[in-house]
Amino acid sequence: MEWDSSDDGLGGSMEALPYLSESSQSMPSTTNISEHEFSCHCCYDILVNPTTLTCGHNFCRHCLALWWESSHKNECPECREKWAGFPKINILLRDATDKLFTEVVQRRRAEIQDNSKISRSLLAFQRYGDNLGRSKPNQHKGAGFFFSGVLTALTCVAVMVLVYHWSSGVVEQQDMLISKPVSHWTPEDVVSWLELLGPWAQLYREPFQQESVNGRLLLMLGDEELLKAPYSIDNQAHRRAILAELDRVKTLGVKPPQNLWEYKVTNAGKSLFLLYALKRSPRLTLFYLYLFDYSETFLPFLHTCCPAITNIGQSVESSFLNTQMEPSWRQWGEFLVKYLLLPYQLIAEFAWDWLAVHYWTSRFIIVNAMLLSVLEGCALWRLWARASIRAMPRKMWNHLWKMLSQGFAFALLWPFFPQFVCNCLFYWALYFSPIINIDLVVQQLMHPETQAL
Repeated sequence: MEWDSSDDGLGGSMEALPYLSESSQSMPSTTNISEHEFSCHCCYDILVNPTTLTCGHNFCRHCLALWWESSHKNECPECREKWAGFPKINILLRDATDKLFTEVVQRRRAEIQDNSKISRSLLAFQRYGDNLGRSKPNQHKGAGFFFSGVLTALTCVAVMVLVYHWSSGVVEQQDMLISKPVSHWTPEDVVSWLELLGPWAQLYREPFQQESVNGRLLLMLGDEELLKAPYSIDNQAHRRAILAELDRVKTLGVKPPQNLWEYKVTNAGKSLFLLYALKRSPRLTLFYLYLFDYSETFLPFLHTCCPAITNIGQSVESSFLNTQMEPSWRQWGEFLVKYLLLPYQLIAEFAWDWLAVHYWTSRFIIVNAMLLSVLEGCALWRLWARASIRAMPRKMWNHLWKMLSQGFAFALLWPFFPQFVCNCLFYWALYFSPIINIDLVVQQLMHPETQAL
C-alpha cells in the first residue's frame, strides 16, 4: 500500500484508515505511514487542528494564527499564495491525525492550551474570521447601510442640538447657588437654600425671612443662635441637620451640588472623567474617589448604595443627617462585597435612588450598568473557559497601567478642549452608550468566541 503526500492521494489514503489495527494507531511506524506526511510545514510536528488553505497546504491552526498575527498578511506561509475567505479546519484530516497519533496530538493540545501567547493569537485570529464573516453579508445590504448612515447622522445632530439646548437654557435654570459664593448670598438665596434641605425646613422659613438673614449672617449662626429667638429651633435633630449642611457650605464656599446637572456645572472635567472611568474601570474609579474625593462624592455615594439601618419612625431630617456621618462596619462590609463582585450594581443602585429627580437619565444609567455587568461576566467566562486565570495578575497590571496613563493624559489635555466638545462627549456617553453596549452584548451572546483547541 503506497501513500502519496500530495493532496490527490488524500482520498485514497483515507479509505484505508478503517482497516488500520489498534496497534497501528498507537505506533504508526509499523506501517508505511510516516509522521512527515501528517506534519505541519511551520513547526514540523504532527498537525493539530489542521487548517487547509486554498492553495492546498495544511498547517496547524495555531501556527497559521501566529503567522497571520506577525506578518499581517493573508497568504500561505509556504508558497505565499493569498487565501480566499477565512481558513477552516480540515475535519477529515483532523480526525485522521487524532486516530493515528492520539498521544502526540493530546500532548500538543495540552502544551498549546497552556501557552497564553498562542491562546491570544488564536482568539485574535478567530475574531478576525468572525468579523470577516459578518461583513460579507452586509456588503449587499446597500439600503440597510444607507438607513444606518442616516440614523447615525440624525443621532449626531440630536446630540449637538441637546448639547446646545442644555448649554444655553438649562444652566440658567439651575440653582445658581452652586456657583455663587455664600458671602454674596441675599436673604432670598438663604431662604432658597433652607428650602432645599427638605420639607421639614419649611417650618423655619418665616424667622429667616423676618430677620433678612443673608450669606454673611448665615455663616455666623451656631447652635446657640438657632436655639434662641427669633429662630427658636427646639428640635435638636433639626439644628444638627442645618449645622451639618452649613458646615459643608462653609467648607466649599458655595452650596454643594444636589443633582447630576448641578454636579456637572461645578465639576465639568471631573464629571466627564467619572462618566467614562466608571464604565471602563468602576473599581479603580471608586478607589480614586475614596482617596481624593471622600467627603464630597464618595461618602454620599456609599450612604446611598449601602444605607444604614434606620428605625421605621425615623424622621427625614435624621436620615439627612446620617448621610453626613461615617459609615458603620455593616455598611463597609456590604459595600466591599458589592465593590469586589458587582461594582456596576453600586452604580445602578445610586441611579435608582435619583429616579425621582432624573427620571429618564437614571433609567439610561441603570440599563447601561446591567449591560456592562453582562459584558464583564462574559469576559470572565472566556478567561475561565480558556484556563487563562493564571494570566489575571498580568492583565490586571496592564489594565491598571492603561487607566493611570489615560487619566494622566486626560488631566493634562482637559483644559485645552472646548466646553462644547466636552458636552458632546458627556451626553453621548450618558445617553447613547447603552445603545452601543446592547450591540456588544448581542454579539457576545449570539456570536461567542469559539474555542480553536
